[in-house]
Amino acid sequence: VESSAVTPSVREGKPTCARRGDTSLLSRVFCFSALQLRATVFSLIKQSVPRKQVRNINKPFDDCAGNEDVTFGVSDPGFHVDGDLNLVPLRDLPHSEPVLFIRGLSARADDLAQVDIIGTRGRSDIVGQKLPYRSKRSLLVPNISISENERGPFPKFIGQLISTGEPREQIFRMTGPGADQDPKGLFTIDMNSGAVSVSRSVDREATDSYQLEVSTTDYSGNLIEGPQVFRINVIDQNDNRPIFKEPQYTGEVLEGSPTGTTVMTMTAFDADDPNTDNAVLRYNIVKQSPDKPSPNMFYIDAERGDIVTVIAPTLLDRETLPTTTYELEIMAKDMAGSEVGLTGTTTATITITDKNDHAPEFTHPLFEAHVYEGSTGVVVNLTVDDRDDPATAAWRAMYSIISGDPTQSFEIQTNPDNNEGMLSVVKPLNYEASEFLSLLIKVENEDPLVPDVGYGPSSTATVHVRVEDINEGPVFFPDPLIVTRMENIPVGSFVASLNATDPDILEKQSIRYAVLQDPAGWLSVNPVRGTVNTSASLDRESPYVYDNKYTAVFIATDNGTPPATGTGTLIIHLEDYNDNAPYVLPSVARVCEDTYDVTVAVVGGWDKDLPPNAAPFKIELGTQPDLDKTWNVTRVNSTHSQIRLLRSLKKDNYQLPLLITDSGVPPLSNNTEVKVQVCICNKNRIAERWVAVIIPSLFC
Repeated sequence: VESSAVTPSVREGKPTCARRGDTSLLSRVFCFSALQLRATVFSLIKQSVPRKQVRNINKPFDDCAGNEDVTFGVSDPGFHVDGDLNLVPLRDLPHSEPVLFIRGLSARADDLAQVDIIGTRGRSDIVGQKLPYRSKRSLLVPNISISENERGPFPKFIGQLISTGEPREQIFRMTGPGADQDPKGLFTIDMNSGAVSVSRSVDREATDSYQLEVSTTDYSGNLIEGPQVFRINVIDQNDNRPIFKEPQYTGEVLEGSPTGTTVMTMTAFDADDPNTDNAVLRYNIVKQSPDKPSPNMFYIDAERGDIVTVIAPTLLDRETLPTTTYELEIMAKDMAGSEVGLTGTTTATITITDKNDHAPEFTHPLFEAHVYEGSTGVVVNLTVDDRDDPATAAWRAMYSIISGDPTQSFEIQTNPDNNEGMLSVVKPLNYEASEFLSLLIKVENEDPLVPDVGYGPSSTATVHVRVEDINEGPVFFPDPLIVTRMENIPVGSFVASLNATDPDILEKQSIRYAVLQDPAGWLSVNPVRGTVNTSASLDRESPYVYDNKYTAVFIATDNGTPPATGTGTLIIHLEDYNDNAPYVLPSVARVCEDTYDVTVAVVGGWDKDLPPNAAPFKIELGTQPDLDKTWNVTRVNSTHSQIRLLRSLKKDNYQLPLLITDSGVPPLSNNTEVKVQVCICNKNRIAERWVAVIIPSLFC
């Protein structure tokens, strides 16, 4: 029995393998490439193959890993590889093919060996006849595996395709991506031997396998075998480091959180084959900064990347930790974390967030304030301490007045910059009413306290407010003072009595009065008694009177130190007196000469007085003799009358005397005149004469 290898990938002798259990990167790569399938050539003396006469051939394989998970296939179904790695026939065979092929396949490699059976030329002579040998033509196409990133020299042999036909009768052809399609020329095949080579290194992360077709043809190009599909698989090397999805991670954990609280999850990616250890990642915390109170405050799940708290809840106190921000250097290593694994790092920043576990406390139990009566604004700033995180709702203070402010004269606002309470007077205080006030103030946070913390006595404080007396000015009452008087009352008549009092009731002070504003100069005031009298005639029709009201302003001054003043307003409602005679409008009328028995004008009465001292008006002719022979005045309504021309007049200007009387008691009359212009009119403008009568201003 002789043995020989049919593939150049099979090395002579037993391969040198790493020691059992060595999982280093170099060991793994070497073992993958060192898989050997040892071919054995059987010399069977007899023409038949009795099962009991075949010698078993042991140890046809050795792959450095104890042949774990290796499956074997034999081209002749009459043979198989048993559990002890023996090639044995399954039964007595009357004849056998002269060539057998054994294929070994595992997750690490794929290899093929040829077994030549010598001495058989046909069927067994057991049947009494000799049959000529006739070989079966077949194309054996094993899957080929190559490692990525291989070094030259190139081209490099990677596998053998086998045809059982006569070599001189056929040539091999290969097509597909990597052969005659992009990337063209990556793989080549020897047309005579079927040896497959690679022309340059490959990258599994770019393409993890190539599927091609092979066939055999005669020299004329006629197809003999195939096409048959075969695959070239690229074996992964650990040539990619883990890469984290984010350049920097941030997370938060609430202070006092239970041990084992998840803070964040780190995730890295490895471009290597996920079905190998090359992409199996393990996570580790390389460094924690700062390392107080413990260098191991956090733990990361090596497989999932979850960062959880390790420190006890009582120690995870934001107010006692040296910092509220911790920075972790996280490393991800492939090869399941082995020593030779490639690494990638990132940074995780963890912030210890605050919860409201500290009540605000006043820095002093008692605050004092001084405020002048009559003033408003901030009187004192209330200061507090709160150990919680500033600028959060657990730190921001809210102040309230519990007692001591029945009139709601105070309010408190929080200063957002320093959390102080600004106590302000919003309603002026009166020294004479109360010179001392005591306020009880409470402070609390916007957020509620955690259940095991409460507000203590130091969360309340007392504020003593002392009101300082000032000399307040006299106050008029009522203000304004409104009185009604008849216009044209005699000069020196009494109008009103001013009443101003001094709020400083605890001091005896005198008040003196004076006129501050008197637009028409009609009034005077007694400086001691405050009585107001007329110093001129009151006139309702004056331009200083608006809506029948005349307004004056007076000032009262006390004798305090320094003196204080107050002002009061006097409004005089003036009643009308019939002191204005009525008058007539319009004062001009026009009419054509040689015209008579026509209306010259419609005139109306006007009066500055108010009813009943005005309309109805009585308009009549003056007292000149013979006026009634030329003119006639008749009443139209209570305010207007019409003037008619009874006979024609020559062109000239005429003064028509009229007498108008109002309805006042006693009534007032006024002698007035209407100028009547008699004009020469064009005869063909008769119609316009009528218009001129109605609207005299249009002509002459």
